[in-house]
Amino acid sequence: MSTRIGIVGLPNAGKSSLFNALTKAGAEAANYPFTTIEPNVAVVPVLDERLVEVASTVGASSIVWDTIDFHDIAGLVAGAHKGEGLGNRFLANIRETDAIVHVVRAHTDENVVHPEGRVDPLADIETIETELVLADLEQAERRVDRVVKQAKGGDRVAIVEEAWLREVIGELQAGRPARGVTPPEEAPHALRDLGSLTAKPVLFVANVDEGSEAIPEDIAAHATAQGAGAVAISSRIEAELAELEEEEAALMRAELGFCESSLQRIVRGAFSLLHLIAFFTAGEAKPAQSWHLRDGLTAWHAAGQIHSDIQKGFVRAEVVGWRELVDAGGYAGARERGTLRLEGRDYAMRDGDVITVKFTP
Repeated sequence: MSTRIGIVGLPNAGKSSLFNALTKAGAEAANYPFTTIEPNVAVVPVLDERLVEVASTVGASSIVWDTIDFHDIAGLVAGAHKGEGLGNRFLANIRETDAIVHVVRAHTDENVVHPEGRVDPLADIETIETELVLADLEQAERRVDRVVKQAKGGDRVAIVEEAWLREVIGELQAGRPARGVTPPEEAPHALRDLGSLTAKPVLFVANVDEGSEAIPEDIAAHATAQGAGAVAISSRIEAELAELEEEEAALMRAELGFCESSLQRIVRGAFSLLHLIAFFTAGEAKPAQSWHLRDGLTAWHAAGQIHSDIQKGFVRAEVVGWRELVDAGGYAGARERGTLRLEGRDYAMRDGDVITVKFTP
């Protein structure tokens, strides 16, 4: 399943411009609120130069990239949790995502109207975070009313979930996000059933003035305090670069002193928050493919990413690091060097592993 990232922020923060830059899609980016009424969803390939080298080394027939889904969600406003500005629909769209990219206006372009008539990144962040906290609080209070009935009946899981929900409600009432309360192991579906917005990982994207890549200090400090990530981009520059051919865009980035595209920075930041690692499958005259898996999971879980039947019939896995495979000139060379290993289902996958799963149909 593709990773789903929701792009949120106040109206005119630069969300749709960023979406256009990331996807080269046609999401309208006009200078007034609620340009984006329905969420735009774009499936974007996650490029990885390591797989290009692997594919060339083993003589793969093609390259199939893993993907990330970007959901461009219309601008939230104060009162969104009560339905202001079509807020209920937007909040429901955020609940379906794995992580949140929170775009914050940090540029000084006077031609772009700010809904509050001023540029104050921390105040904008507080507006969005307050709406998400209030929406979560309403959700948690409704959920605890249902769970308490089960708990009174002696359901042990419900008893644990009720205690956790009351702790979550306490954090939310204090204006703090739900991610600060660890979900109980005894109630493994509690977090999923709550559908919390503030439990999701957050990547702050500071939309800065042209020519800057520095994250404003106040945004960086807030992100650190929240356990979130932060990157800086100029959505206007990236939107202009997206209109160019790939080689022209690379040259312009070099002239501007940018090391990588906003897509690469945001994808890397989001995957880091989600603790995802990449692994590859590749064979001669077969497609070479990239996959992503939560760090710490095993070869058995990796097999499930490839296909549920492969996971069910898992016997063993041949594993080699991508660099060892390339340096050896292929699987035969890696086998001779002893860098191609046989691993069982409990092998903890590493970033950049190339895996071939042996299974019984």
